[in-house]
Amino acid sequence: MIESLHISNYALIDTIDITFTPGFNVITGETGAGKSIILGALGMLMGGRADTRVVRDPSRKSVIEATFPVEGYTALKNYCNENDIEWDERTCYMRREIYPTGRSRAFINDSPVNLDQLKAVSLFLVDIHSQHQNLLLASPPYQMQILDVMAGNEAKLEEYSKRFAVYRAALKEYVTLRREIEKTNENEEFMRYQLQQLESLNLTAGEDADLERERELLANVTGVKSSLRLILDSLRDGAASALTLVREAEDETERLSEVIEESESLAQRLESVRVELQDIADTFAGYDNGIAADPAQLEEIEQRLLQIATMERRHNVDSVDALMEIAEDLRRRLDKVDNAEHLIGQYEAKAKRAKAHAREMAREISDARKEAAEQLASLLRERALPLGMDNLIVKIEVTPADMSATGIDNVEFLFAFNKNQTPLPVGKTASGGEISRLMLSIKSIVASRMQLPSIIFDEVDTGVSGKVADKMGELMRQIARNIQVIAITHLPQVAAKGTTHFKVFKHDSDTETNTCILTLTPEERVAELAVMLGGSEVDQAALDNARSLLNRQNDDADK
Repeated sequence: MIESLHISNYALIDTIDITFTPGFNVITGETGAGKSIILGALGMLMGGRADTRVVRDPSRKSVIEATFPVEGYTALKNYCNENDIEWDERTCYMRREIYPTGRSRAFINDSPVNLDQLKAVSLFLVDIHSQHQNLLLASPPYQMQILDVMAGNEAKLEEYSKRFAVYRAALKEYVTLRREIEKTNENEEFMRYQLQQLESLNLTAGEDADLERERELLANVTGVKSSLRLILDSLRDGAASALTLVREAEDETERLSEVIEESESLAQRLESVRVELQDIADTFAGYDNGIAADPAQLEEIEQRLLQIATMERRHNVDSVDALMEIAEDLRRRLDKVDNAEHLIGQYEAKAKRAKAHAREMAREISDARKEAAEQLASLLRERALPLGMDNLIVKIEVTPADMSATGIDNVEFLFAFNKNQTPLPVGKTASGGEISRLMLSIKSIVASRMQLPSIIFDEVDTGVSGKVADKMGELMRQIARNIQVIAITHLPQVAAKGTTHFKVFKHDSDTETNTCILTLTPEERVAELAVMLGGSEVDQAALDNARSLLNRQNDDADK
């Protein structure tokens, strides 16, 4: 349920704080007092689009905050954990800030969230039902959703969604394979020619880089040999080579053994240096002996690099490794052509198995829908009868459809409101008032089956009066036995049935007009109902009538 709502610097609201109660909360007030402003702020909190025009004072931000007790809300807890949203086991805090610049920020339990996350969390907490939402009754997806709630299909639909996703993936793999093979068949001869050319080169990984280094060496063999000769002269072969000098230093160090205490260890270290220098010299000598000017070998390397470069240009790549990847891809695609019949059979069988597995669950869902359709139609007639629909006929058709994300059914609600009338889709036969009463009847049926803590009715009783208004109020009160109900209403018959009554009104100061809200005491409530019954002129008769109406509703609630 909504425990509290705070709104500041929003439209005509400076600051208001509302503490809602469990059960049936009613909000009344004159037209234009600001009831829709409060609802608009709540809609903004639930992820509505930010509008800078609602910022009352452009020097500060608008803030809308609400708290919701959430102990035991496992589904919401899982969603928050999966999306890295801080979780409090007892209370969910939602906050929306709108800045004069047009920027807005949203938070859940002090974790910054985006609007999609804000909307997703709000769906676990509140259902705002307005006259605009009545249009949903003509929507097939909404009709199917209501029927699935009635049928208790939530777990089945979750399992079906997984199976259908597996089927769709398998079908996509099968279709992709067929298309790939068909395309390869069209170009098979050319692809085999390309593969033959690539394989004839007998490429090895990194070959081009190795050849470039070898070509560089052979093309500059004179300079390389000269450098190696200078190195060898410096290390080993020259008159004053490093090895000669180190050996002399080693001999002299040994002669100083009687004078220098550490001469033995120093001589050993010099010996190690000499051995290391000898090894380095031998390595360079090996390079020197292995390098010789070989024009034939250089020409061979140049030809090999030209072959590779030609093939790279042909395939628009820049390395041997890329050419080898192309060859491997050609082998893979041609292998699929060679084994097309077997592969297509495998993928087709996999898709068929996945489809059969999904269809099995879809049939269970369909059976549950057909059973629930009869039950829902009967309950709708029963709930709508007291609302002035004496001749209502309800027919809910569940007909076969191609398998889709929602199953294997089409669902359509058909209604007739007069005798001897053929049931038709609601959009073709019902007035606005009739649709409103039907929606209220549906909400009253599914309220106990939905895991939804709060529902807000925004003037859904518009266009009705008298006995029908009384029955609509009674339906709202029945819903409030299972979940929190907040109703914005102009009807005293509905307002009198609330357990908590709020009045929205405007207050004028010298400089501005403010929207305010007040929780009414019993006596204030009598006065408000009297105004709603008798208009601006409130006399004793109106007060007595209001008190009688309130007492009667309280007596009915106690029964």
